[in-house]
Parts: sequence; C-alpha cells; structure tokens
Amino acid sequence: MDPLSDVLSLLKPRNSMCGGFDVGGEWSLRFPEHDGIKCYAIVSGQCWLVVEDVDEAVRLDAGDCFLLPLGRPFCLTSDLALEPIDFRSVYQRPLKGSISVWNGGGDVFGVGGYFGLERNHASILLGMLPPIVQIKKEADKLALRWAIERMMEELREPRPGSFLVIQHLAHMLMVQALRAHLAEGVSGGVGWLFALADDQIGPAINAMHEEPAHPWTLRELAETVGMSRSGFAAKFKQTVGSTPIDYLIRWRMLLAGDRLKTSSESISVISQSLGYESESAFSTAFKRVIGRSPRQYRRGRDPVVSH
Repeated sequence: MDPLSDVLSLLKPRNSMCGGFDVGGEWSLRFPEHDGIKCYAIVSGQCWLVVEDVDEAVRLDAGDCFLLPLGRPFCLTSDLALEPIDFRSVYQRPLKGSISVWNGGGDVFGVGGYFGLERNHASILLGMLPPIVQIKKEADKLALRWAIERMMEELREPRPGSFLVIQHLAHMLMVQALRAHLAEGVSGGVGWLFALADDQIGPAINAMHEEPAHPWTLRELAETVGMSRSGFAAKFKQTVGSTPIDYLIRWRMLLAGDRLKTSSESISVISQSLGYESESAFSTAFKRVIGRSPRQYRRGRDPVVSH
C-alpha cells in the first residue's frame, strides 16, 4: 500500500453515521464539538459553513465536498445574519442511512457521514490537516459526482444493502477529499502528509512504508531518490519535521502497536518482523515512542505517543 492508505488502515475509520439532509426556508444550525472526521457533500442548493476560529465563512454550492477533521464546533446556515440554534433542538434522529428533513426541505440537499478514528494514533493524520479541507478543483468535483449521486439514489430509494453501500461511498468521499488536499501541494506545511507530494521525499517515505523491516540507512534512502546524503537529510528534516531514521522508527512502533492490540502474536515475533534482532531493543524503542512498554500497551494502558 501507499503511505496514505497505510495510515488510514492503521486509523481504522469507522463510519458510525451517514445519511442525508434536506432543508428548506431560512435556517441556521449549530453543531457541537466532535471527535473524528465529518465529511459532507452538497448535492443541490447553496448554504454557508462557519467553523469556530476560522475567520471567513465558506459558501457551499452544489457539487462541493468538504471535511471537518479537527472536531471544532460549526454552523451550517442559509443566511449568515441568522442566529443559529442547536441542531439537536430540531433534529429528529433518523434511521441510519436515511434523510433528515428540516423546514419541509426542498432548498438544500446534502449527504455525508461521520468517521471515528483509532484514538491512540489519530494525531498522526488530524494534526496535519486544517480545520476545513475543501475540494475546490472542478476536476476533483467531477471525479466525485458519481459517488455523490449514487449516495443520493440509495438514500431516496433504499434497497437491500443500501446502508452498506452508503457507508462505502462516504468512505470514498473522505479519501478523495484527502487526496485532493494532498494534490494541491499545500505550501508551508510540515509533516509526512505534505511530504508525500514532494518528488524526492515522497518516494523515500514510500520505500520505508513498503519495507518497514528493512535496515534502512540514511545513505541508502538518499541513493533511492538520487540525492546526496547530506542534502537528503536536510530536506527530509525540513519537510517532514523529523530525521528519516526517527520517522522509520516511529512508523515501525505504530505498526507494532496495532499488532499488539489486534493479534495474538508474541512480542518477539512482532519485533523480529519489524527488523529488530532482540526483543529488548524493540521494547526500548517502543517505550520511547509510545510511552509504555509493549506488555503494558497490550494490556490496555493508555499510550502517550511522542511527536
């Protein structure tokens, strides 16, 4: 897999709620702080998005898709001058995969979902993202049109398996929004996500993800991408925010943590599969990165991942 797929697989996005909303007339709804990622697409109509601590409101038109990855309170509204009300005061919880209708509907139709993430490691993705990730390019919107229209069809005319289809389509919207954000090559960002778009650093990260157990050296990674050792080391630190070897060790420990929680493999087997000749060396590295020993982590004690 590629690094973005690797990280999303590690975070195990769980789509616990997805559906549609159909709003009419004048309205302004306030939504509270949330964990995980919320993903929405506007199918028809137009409204405004206001996110706490973001200076400018965002106008949303038909075809717009956006993510809210930082959990901040936000408002959706037909008019910025309206006083928002708590959405829970007018919202009647529908069945999963159904449509919520406010004010009789008819003016704005949207689809979306909520994704919970593996709490222990969520910061490796969410810490890289802005409060709003919006798909802006027409080509990217066009690529999502089929998925959005299909979600709308499944919501309006439910059939056997509709909720599962909607879940997968919502997952697709989320991944595509992240891909579009990455493709824009956000300037000034520091971290693995931004580094993936770099023609030299991106392939090095790919190589480490493809073979995390390989005994990578700084020289070998530099040669892989056709750079000098010193030039590669400096650019990697500037772009990613850590040295290549520190990045590799942290990724190995995140993989190890997932296996400690989800498999019955022994610590010795996990350590050897990630390139460690001794369990002691692995345990030392794991505790330094995760904040707990492998045995404590497996027993369920909360980790404190270093950054």
